[in-house]
Amino acid sequence: MKRFILWTPLAIFFAFVAVFAAGLVKPDNHDIPSHLVGKPLPEFSLPAGTPDVQGLTSAEMRTGKPKLLNVFASWCVPCAAEAPQLQQLARAGVEIDAIAIRDRADDLSRFLGRYGNPYARIGSDPTSSVQIAIGSAGVPETFVIDGKGIIRHQHIGDIRAEDVPDILARLEAAR
Repeated sequence: MKRFILWTPLAIFFAFVAVFAAGLVKPDNHDIPSHLVGKPLPEFSLPAGTPDVQGLTSAEMRTGKPKLLNVFASWCVPCAAEAPQLQQLARAGVEIDAIAIRDRADDLSRFLGRYGNPYARIGSDPTSSVQIAIGSAGVPETFVIDGKGIIRHQHIGDIRAEDVPDILARLEAAR
């Protein structure tokens, strides 16, 4: 019995290492399913994020053509990292609207001046009320919206180069 007690901590340690190693070899799926995919965007009307762009309303998301709705902020480092991919999508003819979260117009103008402006419209959401209503919990997040204003896909996190083909395919599927 005494020998068993001596080996117990080592056995527990090896069991812990085995569980940890199994998690590294086959990690869990951490995709977060959105409960709003397949549902219409909630009604909203946001003022312009900067003086040189138009604001954004939910009605503008129901124009018959699929578009992207990007939730971002000037203070968000991953938002800056995804800027080249958003520019690439805009050059490919994708219409991108945005909601700026808890941001100031001058900060947004500096951000857009530095990283470019792929957006047709930018609505300012200073209290994150629209962000929460559409099912977004952070920045950046991007939604594929079909021409009827239905959320078809939610991409959580920054759009990376390897995500662009999937985003384009989801936009095509939303036609």
